[in-house]
Order: sequence, then structure tokens, then C-alpha cells
Amino acid sequence: MINEVYSTKLLALAGNIPRNGRLEDPDSTATAQAKLCGSKLTVDIKLDSGGRVSDYAHEVKACALGQAAASAVAAQIVGASRDEIEQAHAQMTRMLKEGAGAPKGRFADLQYLEPVKDYPARHASTMLVLNALLEAYAKLDIEPLPRGD
Repeated sequence: MINEVYSTKLLALAGNIPRNGRLEDPDSTATAQAKLCGSKLTVDIKLDSGGRVSDYAHEVKACALGQAAASAVAAQIVGASRDEIEQAHAQMTRMLKEGAGAPKGRFADLQYLEPVKDYPARHASTMLVLNALLEAYAKLDIEPLPRGD
């Protein structure tokens, strides 16, 4: 497992997590926890008038996998829409559970977590940041924008 999952890129993401801390006046806050390993992540988001993330901070107390996922998301989160976050969540779920490809676009660095698919006990920590972000949006009771497809 060590060589397959903990690549140099994954460890670099885990060791360099941007946007650590908390926002003073977030629009929404949510916490997600992985019951098996105890990893925990709290996100704070501020949104612009179009519902896109305008500011973000998080407090990460997670294993290297949770840290790497949090890092990959935090590096690209400002400007993200709820739809992009929902798509990344759905793609990560398919990647982990069905062996589908990794998310593309804004959150493409989540690809470095693809080997985790073979270790179901580690899926929860990998999904913490996306789960917390969706919960933060849900607390705002804002309907997602309709997709144009």
C-alpha cells in the first residue's frame, strides 16, 4: 500500500496544505469526520453574489490522504461554483467505488488519490473535504444553478 498510494506527489500535497485556519466571518461552516480513522476537517466558505466561493479556509486534522485531498481542493477552490464541487464529489465517488477516472478541470490534482480506490477503508478520509463543502452549501439552503446540458 505504501508505494501504491503514498506517491511523491500525494505526499507533497499533504505536506503543503494552503488556506489553513478559519475565516472570521464565513457565510457557512461545516465539519466532516471519518469514523474509522478519526480524521476531521472543518471548512469555512464565503460566497460571492453568484454563489461562487470567494474565500475559503479549513482546519485539517486528518491522515495524509485527507490532507492531500484538502490541499488539492484548497489550492483551486476560490472561484469554484457549487456545481463544480458537486461534479468533483460525484467523480471522486465514481473513481473510488467504480474505478472511473479522476476529476478533471479545476480539481484535477485529486487524480493523485486514485490508488485509494483499492482500499475502501480509506475512502472516507479521502472524501472529507468534498463532503464538508457540500454540507456547507446545504446549510445555506441555496439551490444549485440549473445545468445548461
